[in-house]
Parts: sequence; structure tokens; C-alpha cells
Amino acid sequence: MCDMTRDQFIYQQATRVSSIGLAIQFFLGISLLVFARAANDSALVLASVYVLSGVLVWISLVVLFHQHRLERIEAIENDEIEQYRKGIKGALDGEREVSQAAARRLTFMHQWLMPIMSFIMVILLAMISYFTLVWLARLDDTTGNAVTFDVGSNLGWQLAICAALSLMTFIFSRFVAGMSQQPAWQNLRGGAGAMVGNALVLLAVAVGIIFQVFRNPAVLEGVAYGIGIFLAVIAGEILLNLILNIYRPRRRSELSRPAFDSKLLGLAAAPDSIVRSINEAVNYQFGFDITSSWGYQLLLRSTLRLGVLGIAILLLMSMVVVVQPGEQAVRLRGGQVIGEVTQGSMVFKWPWPFESIERIDVGQIRTLVLGPKLLPTTKINLWPIEGEPDPTRLAFIVLASNESKASPLKSPTDPAENSTVSAQFALVDADIVLEYRVKVDGLLDYLNFSGDSRSRRTALDMRERALRAIAMREVSQLLSTKTIDQVLSPSGDSLVLQLKVRIQESFDLSRSGVEVVGILLPVLRPPASQSAAMFEELSIDIQNSRKVVDEAKRMVNSTMSSLVGSPENGQRVVSEIRALESIERDQGKGSAVALEKRAMIEKLIVDARAQAASVIGMAHAKRWDMLMQARATTSKVLGQAPSYRAAPEIYRERAIMAVLSRALASARIKYVIAVDPSRIDFDVQMEQPEPGLNLGDYIKKD
Repeated sequence: MCDMTRDQFIYQQATRVSSIGLAIQFFLGISLLVFARAANDSALVLASVYVLSGVLVWISLVVLFHQHRLERIEAIENDEIEQYRKGIKGALDGEREVSQAAARRLTFMHQWLMPIMSFIMVILLAMISYFTLVWLARLDDTTGNAVTFDVGSNLGWQLAICAALSLMTFIFSRFVAGMSQQPAWQNLRGGAGAMVGNALVLLAVAVGIIFQVFRNPAVLEGVAYGIGIFLAVIAGEILLNLILNIYRPRRRSELSRPAFDSKLLGLAAAPDSIVRSINEAVNYQFGFDITSSWGYQLLLRSTLRLGVLGIAILLLMSMVVVVQPGEQAVRLRGGQVIGEVTQGSMVFKWPWPFESIERIDVGQIRTLVLGPKLLPTTKINLWPIEGEPDPTRLAFIVLASNESKASPLKSPTDPAENSTVSAQFALVDADIVLEYRVKVDGLLDYLNFSGDSRSRRTALDMRERALRAIAMREVSQLLSTKTIDQVLSPSGDSLVLQLKVRIQESFDLSRSGVEVVGILLPVLRPPASQSAAMFEELSIDIQNSRKVVDEAKRMVNSTMSSLVGSPENGQRVVSEIRALESIERDQGKGSAVALEKRAMIEKLIVDARAQAASVIGMAHAKRWDMLMQARATTSKVLGQAPSYRAAPEIYRERAIMAVLSRALASARIKYVIAVDPSRIDFDVQMEQPEPGLNLGDYIKKD
């Protein structure tokens, strides 16, 4: 350990190194910002902002080590004064106190300045991370607030600058990390972490630029997104260190470690410590010092050659691609198609990243939801919606039904009716799912139609979004020509078939290379819960009215069948009866035409041989019976006429007596009135009826 006379020079060296780090950090951040603005590169702007945030770390270290140097100078002066005054007593002895101002300021810095600077670093890094992620989220904004992720045109210079600065900052971080191994310089670990953070960020940007050279811009955008997350992680670690430093127990003379001294960045600044930790873990697992054996040392010496051999094998393996029978593939060189479409064979190509293979499973059926997320469906799909409706679901516009246009409740000339949109249009809530696949001969059209890049927070790539936009256009146009009744209860060609034909024609016109397999409609209903309930009530009422009408038709058909044989014959009879009524009104019931029409109707009914024919037949039979009885009576009367003419009085008396004999036969009391008693002779014989069983007849009498 150094003696007291050299303590100030130790901290002076640390202050000088911190000043160099501050200068490098500041000029590096300013240079990157100027170059990024000149090259109009968004990733470099983000990297420069992070580099400039590290200036606070180096400023804190410069101030801290300078105060350490002042504290050491003050301590040396106090020791010299004590040695000079040792054994000498004077008048002013005990009046001069030992100065501790620098030591108190140093303690104040460790207790307050370093935590405050760490908290400022947390706020700064968190704000940079938040605004970076928010800005990147606006890349796919469709509300008119979208931003553009710019990439510079001088990719070669950008790559060279990022790689050179990354290497320079990593070397300086290794130098500072080596100095921090000394106890007096251990606070330099925070500066080493800030400098290695610069190296990591610039290295990530360099990797993104390499992929940008090979026309893969999504990697550079992903790097920017990763930098935002990286800043959030570092800010979280600093905040956690700040909280733990408050509750961590320590000795009175021990000074706390600054919270901005990141252990994650410290591992990257001193990777040899990771190797030592791995060696210690291996030795602990095996129970002896295996890292010192010749085999382990041989493995370490051959690591580089084994890595090169592994990379070579991977490159050779990337030159051969097997295309399955259900797949089609093309070779891409710099985004340009090379050669022809290959299916079910082995393809040879240049190693990555010079050439790549684009393989598509043309037999796979893909689904595309035309609209927002699908509603959950159950076995019974009810139209009313329970709870609050989803505001993200947009309804389709259809024409109003003819009944609603000519409603009897409102006059068609009413200006209020003509001014309302509801009189012309209606809304329909529908879930439409498009099922499609790549055409057998449409792979090139499918690849040239659109790219397959996928934006953040979106489940669809650019090609699927373009296909959905085309399909949604056709769906909206078709539904806008249909009434709500035709959509909810179509007749003729189904709505699904019409949508499939229109979408396929539009895809073919756009040369998308896509074949529409089918259209699914899991949900098709009115938009709001109240409207859906009204539609259900209307449907129920319509069903009830249909039931009543069908019941009446059934009764009519049954009645007509029982009366005239069949409903068709009944309709003919009814029409003929109406014609007969018209003839009778015009020409009278006794006209020859009316009589002829009545006879024809009767013949129709009789020929049917039904209930009406039987009634007519019974009427005919009754008429003939009455006629025959009348004829019999007439013949009887005509037969008695000669008797009457021969003796009228006798005929009359006999007739009267015959009537009386018939009438008196059933009467208990009989009276004879208006007859001369001398002319009446009563012959009365009293007879007593005997019962069928008389026991007296069977008893012997003496």
C-alpha cells in the first residue's frame, strides 16, 4: 500500500483519467450527434443521445476523485502539523483545531451527491427509453401521426465510424476497468461501465447497418428498439442499486459504491472476470483444479480454430436447402429472384448472406380475419350482446329494407324522413374470415405482390395487410348494394359465394398469386343489442304470422279436400261460383246462362265425389222420395174418385170413420161429438189382460 505522501498523486491520477474519459464521452457524443443529423440517421441519433447521457457519470467521478485528492492533502497537512507540534507546548497550545472540511465534503458527496447524480441518471435514462419506445411505436400509426425511421445513405462511412468508435471505447473501458482493480480507484468501475455501454450500443448499430446493406431494414429498427429496452434495464438496475445502498449495512469508515456503477456493464467491461468465474465454477463441480490440466488448456488454445471450423460448417450447410414436396422455393440474391421456381428437390446456393432461399408452403390454407378480433361463438349464437359493446368493432353499411323505406307510420313526403340517413342505410355487424392459399403457379406473383416485413405490435405482415385491404374493399362494396334483409336472410346465390367470386376477381386483377378457398361468416347480426332484440322480436312475430297463415292454409286445404276432393278443385269451384254470382247480378237468376253455369258447377262438385257430392246426392234422393210419395198419394186419390162419385155421402162417412178409428186407437178417453145417437151402435167388450204366469191355473182344486 502506498505511503501517505503519495496518496494525493494517486487520486490526482484518477482525476486525470476521469477527465480524459469525460472529454472522450463528450466529444464522442457531440460528434455522433452532428454526424447523425448530417447523415439523417435515426439509429445514430439514438446512440449519440445515450453517449451524451454518460457525461454525468464522468463529471461525478471527476468531482469525486478531486475531492478525494483534497481530502488526502488535508489529511497530510494535519499529520505534519501533529508531528511538528509533538512534544512542544506553548501559549497557544490547544487553540488550533485539526481541519476536517475536505473530509466532511467528501462524506457529503458519498452520502448525497452520488445518490443524487444516480437518481438523475435514472430519470434521464428512463426518459430516453420512454420517448424512444413511444417514437418507435408511432412508426405504424395509422391516425396521421406516423413518423419515419430514417437510414443514412453513406452506409459504408457509418459502419466504419461505428465499428472504430466501438473498438476505441471498448479499449478505453478495459483500461479503466484495469485501474479499478486498485482499492483507491474502484469507483472508476462506473466510468468503465459507461464507456463499455457506448461500445455495445455502437456495435449493435454497426450490426444493424450490416443488415441494412443486405436490404434487411427490420434489423436496424429492431436494434433501435433493443437500445430503448437496454436503457430501461440500466435505469432499473441503477434505481435498484440506489435503494439497496440505503439499506445495505457497512462499516463506519467504508464508503458506499455509487449506484450508477452498473454490474451488468461491469461484466462487459471486464470479461476476464467472467472467465475466472466460469473456471471456478468448473473446478467446484469436478472437485479439483481441472482448469490447470493439459486437456482444458488444449481446449482453450483450440477454441479459436474450433470456432472457425464451426462457422465454416454452418456456411457450407447454408449452401444446401431441401425443398419439401408441398413447398415451392426461389433463390434470392440481394432481394432479386435468381433462377426458376423449385418444388420437391434439393437446391444449391451461395452461402448466407450472399444468397437466401424463400420457401412457401403452397398447400397450406391460411386464414385472414377481415376486421377486428373475432367474437367468441357458442353452440347457440344469440344476437343480443351482453354487457358493453366493443367500440373497436366497426359495422358494415348496407341498404335499408324496402319495408323501412315505405313505412306506413311515416309519410314518404315527410322531409324529416328524407333527411335521415337511417331511411336509406342500415348497419350490420359481421365477422368475416377469408381462407386462401398460394396458387400452384403463382409463387412469383405472390412474392412480387408485397413484402413480408412485419411492423411492431401488428400480427399481420405487409402482404397480409394488402390482401385484407383488397378483400375489405370488395366486402364493403358488395354489402353496400344489398338490403339488410338480403344480407341477414339471403335468397338465391349465397352471400358467401358472391363474396368469394368478387374477392377472387380482385386478387387476380392485382396479380397477388392467391387462390380464395372459402369465406366463413361465424357472426352475422344487427350491430347493437337493442336492434338485435328488435330483430329477434320481429323474427318471432313473422314466424307466428307464418304459423297462423300456414294453419289457415292447412285448414282450407283440409276443408276443400273433404268438400270437393282437392284444394285445386276447390279453387276452381270457388272461381266458378264467383262467376255465377256475377252472371246472376247482371242477367238474373233465371237466365239461361246462369242456369247453365249452375249446372256446370254442380257437375264439377259431383264429379269430385267428395262430401259436397254426397250432400247433393242425398238431396237428389230425398227429392225423388218426396216426388214418389206425392205420386203415390196422387194415384191413391185418383183411385178413390169413382167411389166418391158413386156415393159421396157414404164415402165421406167412411173417410170420417177411418180417421176416427186411427185417432181413437191411442186415446184413453173418447168422446163422440156432432153424431146422431140413433145412428151409433157401440159394441163394447171388457177384457182383462192376464199375466203370462198365473199360479192359480196350476193349483189343483177339489
